[in-house]
Amino acid sequence: MDPVLTTDTLTKLRQTRPYPAVSIVMPTHRREPDDAQDPVRLRNLLAQAEKALQEDPDVPRDRRLDVLDQLRRAVAEVDLAHAEDGLVIYAAQGEHHVWSVARAVPERVVLSDTFLTRNLVAAQAAEQPYWALAVAADRVSLWSGDPERATEATTGGFPLTRSLEDPDAERKERIGDLPSTFQDEATRQFLREAHEKLRAVLASEPRPLYVLGSDAALALLEEMGPLGPGAVTIRHGGLAEGPAAAVWEAVEPSRTARESAATNTVVAELDTARGRREYAGGIDEVWQAVQQGRVRLLAVEDDFRTVVREQGDHLEPAAAGDPDARDDMIDEIVERALDSGTEVRFVPDGTLAAAGHIAGALRY
Repeated sequence: MDPVLTTDTLTKLRQTRPYPAVSIVMPTHRREPDDAQDPVRLRNLLAQAEKALQEDPDVPRDRRLDVLDQLRRAVAEVDLAHAEDGLVIYAAQGEHHVWSVARAVPERVVLSDTFLTRNLVAAQAAEQPYWALAVAADRVSLWSGDPERATEATTGGFPLTRSLEDPDAERKERIGDLPSTFQDEATRQFLREAHEKLRAVLASEPRPLYVLGSDAALALLEEMGPLGPGAVTIRHGGLAEGPAAAVWEAVEPSRTARESAATNTVVAELDTARGRREYAGGIDEVWQAVQQGRVRLLAVEDDFRTVVREQGDHLEPAAAGDPDARDDMIDEIVERALDSGTEVRFVPDGTLAAAGHIAGALRY
């Protein structure tokens, strides 16, 4: 599986590639007995992709063999034993990528000159990822988290480590000049470096931030200046080495409280927009506004999925068997919205029931 999904990674995945860029998207299952169908479905989709490659006259033989090899390598990396709600596989000349996502996706096999990224984009937006910085005197680690889990990130120079051994400690102890760890100048310099590196990470990949450490560690870090708007400190030491589950558990109460407050803010903004007649509610109104680049804030319920078809300039409900049906229109709306600079927020199911489960505050 590929590492943490970042905005930079998504940008690279969305670049044009030599035809064909193959995308396989399929729903997966976390538990028995539903998960028994996943290996069969994956084999069928792989066979479908291979058949499409073999029969496409626009694919040169050497490129076809390369992409087929990349596709088989990608499938070999799939870990269905730890599946979530969706699987996304990409293969192109000289590269392949595999992503497991905590969001339902439709079944797709697509050959194009770009990867089909809308499901991955929507999954990343729905995950609402955060950064967690775990601080100790000899190690500062960065963790990428979401409502499901936390994973240590190796980006921006993290983790930072150093030795606490002081070759002059014996002399300092004799003369009574041995400072506490967090008063030591070497420690201050170490955390100053971590502070600078973290600010660089936040500049390139803005996310909510949680900082974990002892009282002394947090106090010293705070002296060095703000880490970012809305950074939350959690007084919990001993997590610079992890484990990941402990970092996630330490952050989760603060993340849940933050998410609840954010949902209330979103609902209030939508109410204000409705009063100003700068509001779109329901999938058809939102789709039209997103196409026009008019949506400032888009709110979508976490598990909202619907099957529609395009009828002129409008979206209408459709049956799943309809040949013109679109069952990933929500993901396409999210991707289009993000492309136009819209703030996208996923909210708990039922929050937008009166609005058709999706709504937007408009720019004009």
